Amino acid sequence: MNDAPLAGFTVGVTAARRHEELSALLERKGARVVYAPAIRLLPLADDAELLAATREILADPVDDVIVTTGIGLRAWLETADGWGLRDDLIKRLGDVRILARGPKAKGAVRAAGMAEAWSPESENCDEVLRHLLEEDIRGRRIAVQLYGEPTPHLTGALRRAGADVVEVPVYRWARTDDPTPLRRLVGQAVAGTVDAITFTSAPAVSATLAVAAEDDLEDPLLDALRTQVVAACVGPVTAAPLEERDVATVRPERARLGALVRALAAELPVRRSSRVAVAGHALELRGHAVVIDGQLKPIAPAPMAILRALARRPGHVVSRAELCTVLPSRTLPGGTSQGRPYPDEHAVEMAVARLRRGLGRGGLVETVVKRGYRLACEPIRTTPRTGAPEAV
Repeated sequence: MNDAPLAGFTVGVTAARRHEELSALLERKGARVVYAPAIRLLPLADDAELLAATREILADPVDDVIVTTGIGLRAWLETADGWGLRDDLIKRLGDVRILARGPKAKGAVRAAGMAEAWSPESENCDEVLRHLLEEDIRGRRIAVQLYGEPTPHLTGALRRAGADVVEVPVYRWARTDDPTPLRRLVGQAVAGTVDAITFTSAPAVSATLAVAAEDDLEDPLLDALRTQVVAACVGPVTAAPLEERDVATVRPERARLGALVRALAAELPVRRSSRVAVAGHALELRGHAVVIDGQLKPIAPAPMAILRALARRPGHVVSRAELCTVLPSRTLPGGTSQGRPYPDEHAVEMAVARLRRGLGRGGLVETVVKRGYRLACEPIRTTPRTGAPEAV
């Protein structure tokens, strides 16, 4: 499976921009993609604030410009072009010190024919702020291109240090028009039927948590992201809202979509797969599939839940009553009670039958009369002193 390291895994995509590219990269690695946009990028409904900020910079030059995003700078210049002010704005910005927040912002600066004076590699506004605060900025006029929402931690710190800050609002984020796909993704994460969720902006993280909170699922979602669902973030700025909530994230060294997918492809199989030898066959359990002797076999959620429960105790008998508790609630008649499925041994029997058909090989799941089911392998336990596995 080296050519498709994400085969058998389901990955949620919350991106507003370039989601087609991200989805294609994930599918190329073998992933099943669930698209659930968390936010949408809006131009300013009224360009009056942007026009006023642009004219202010042209009339009263600034000393420094902080370019926070490549898309923001390009949108600013395109909008200025509609006003007939693009050339004047580029000339004015070319005469001042430009600090670009990371490689993408730096690339947009250079594409416009200008040059940055300094740029961090991390795309972190805190580094830009520290760089500026290393000098005396009292009395300096600093323009800050905003990136979707106010940045009081940046602009406020600059003002407290004595700078005159001009905020340049280019675009803003808004909640997606139809939150249904995102709500569904949150439910899948809580239920454990999605293996990873990708985030490409901090507002997308905030919007996802907000949608979860509206359904009283914020804490369950965070628990899922801490345990069974991998949160993959394009960079440290995106990851910050999750890491502040004690969610460990996967993120690449460089904030690029390709690098994000490669990082996830390296990490997800380690975190979300398990291996067990059963009846002479090598089984690798992935998100929604099993790899048997190198062959990928998709398995439905209920049978997969049964297989995971059996694989947690290889060779040991697991009772029908216990297996009933691991089935997804939607597979059980009567729904749920206080978030727990009603016991129904018939549902377990049906799921086991589907599991056997899905595996395509007989003898892997054994029935132990009047007791339950087991995987056809020697029971494994741990030794009392060392914790090492030991056949019994």
